[in-house]
Amino acid sequence: MPDLGAATVAGAPATGSPVLELDDITMAFGTNQVLKGVTVALTAGRVTALLGANGAGKSTLIKVLSGVYPDHGGTVSIAGSPVVMESPLAAARHGIQTVHQRIDENIVPGLTVAENLVFEEIIRGEIPPVRSLRRLLPRARDIAATLDLGWPDSVLTKDVFELGIADSQLLLLARALSQRPKVLVLDEPTSTLSASEVERLFALVRRLRSEGVAVLYVTHRLSEVRELADEVVVLRDGRISNRQEAPFEMSAVVRAMLSESVLEQSHDLVEQRGEVVAIGLRGVQLLPRCAAIDLDLRYGEVTGIVGLIGAGKSELARGIFGVDHLRSGSMTFEGRPYRPRHSKDAVRRGVYLVPEDRAAEAMLPGWSLAWTSTLPFLGSVSRAKVLSAAKENKVGRDVVDGFGVVATGPSQPVDALSGGNQQKVVVGRWMRAAPRVLLLDEPFRGVDIGARGDISHQAHELAAAGACVVVLTSDVEEARGVADRIVVLAEGEVHLDNYTSEIGDDAIITSMSEVA
Repeated sequence: MPDLGAATVAGAPATGSPVLELDDITMAFGTNQVLKGVTVALTAGRVTALLGANGAGKSTLIKVLSGVYPDHGGTVSIAGSPVVMESPLAAARHGIQTVHQRIDENIVPGLTVAENLVFEEIIRGEIPPVRSLRRLLPRARDIAATLDLGWPDSVLTKDVFELGIADSQLLLLARALSQRPKVLVLDEPTSTLSASEVERLFALVRRLRSEGVAVLYVTHRLSEVRELADEVVVLRDGRISNRQEAPFEMSAVVRAMLSESVLEQSHDLVEQRGEVVAIGLRGVQLLPRCAAIDLDLRYGEVTGIVGLIGAGKSELARGIFGVDHLRSGSMTFEGRPYRPRHSKDAVRRGVYLVPEDRAAEAMLPGWSLAWTSTLPFLGSVSRAKVLSAAKENKVGRDVVDGFGVVATGPSQPVDALSGGNQQKVVVGRWMRAAPRVLLLDEPFRGVDIGARGDISHQAHELAAAGACVVVLTSDVEEARGVADRIVVLAEGEVHLDNYTSEIGDDAIITSMSEVA
């Protein structure tokens, strides 16, 4: 990893002056109003942290100031003068560079590393659009040297998709810095980096700040906010819900990210307390830079694993289900060693996972409700390896009837259903199979209040029948509405573990904001 702190950027404005101002920015997609009058000023020589839960409007705001969404309401000003940011190229001309979280949206497939490094200069016409690596290499070497990457020509001439994720992130960062930006937007920049790479990235951000660059730093990790930011802006539901100058009151930041009703929500379910341990974890490290945890998940209760995005919730679920291997430590299942090599091992034990991204990981486009309901259990609806349509349809009807799915019937394509009904199908197919351990990762995301109630009721019924149910969520309101017991994860570590009736919202929110 290069010495990122040695990078320099010239041409930045004087420290303390506004570089970019967003005034009363609105943005809608059809009838969905995503941004509702956002006003933010980015100042030279300052790091502004932008936080918000999923769906708060962060990505949309970034794309507005990056020129991806020019058809917005409100005004964008550069150095006090209104401008029209009609494209990413226009944003770059105004000195705005963005390193987006999704690397695949910024890397150009089919090109070499060198061509990707000089790509912006090619499309601006500064370098002739010729496929001659010999002519491109000198400039590519210069850009790589911006971060002292030390890549030899053998790396520069390889296909860009041969780079690892971290090196791809560094490529994008070097390309951005080579343009001498006045404003640098970093969207979740540490998500792919190792601990040492993160520390060196921090050194770079501090160096850029000292040189007068305005940095917009988008993250879910509160420790990064505390370490780097001069101010924090929190978005919730398309509006600014909190704005602070350092030093920050982190509990207020977390509160601002959550819905208003969290403070009024009461836990009105009959609390259940289990005694027998289903899954035991000892010395398990969830994230690269966190301490190991011990945790018991018990039969006969619903455990709510609560934490912000990036807290390690999905890593925990995927490790238990065998999708990913644990970094360290050990697990037991009913007191015996348990280390699933893949998800099939977990399913054989009755350990099931409803993943966070149901569209990408739990459904297939065009498949019927019946097919989707039986996908993990094809053996139960087949004879001599031949699928039975009658059995598939029966399972589909059982899911529709048992979970209140609004559908025309088991033959309806599942992707034609509403988000809430899709979630009921995905949850229902696992619940009807009598799980011993059921992991629900963000089960209420994108579903309406009625579907939330149905899923919560089914989860409690399952726990009452003796199953171990684990709901992983970033929403305190959702957790209190379904869980008997609350476990708070903050950056991979357990900061609270207690029964819901014995703790209040303040304790949960404070624990969510406890970072090193």
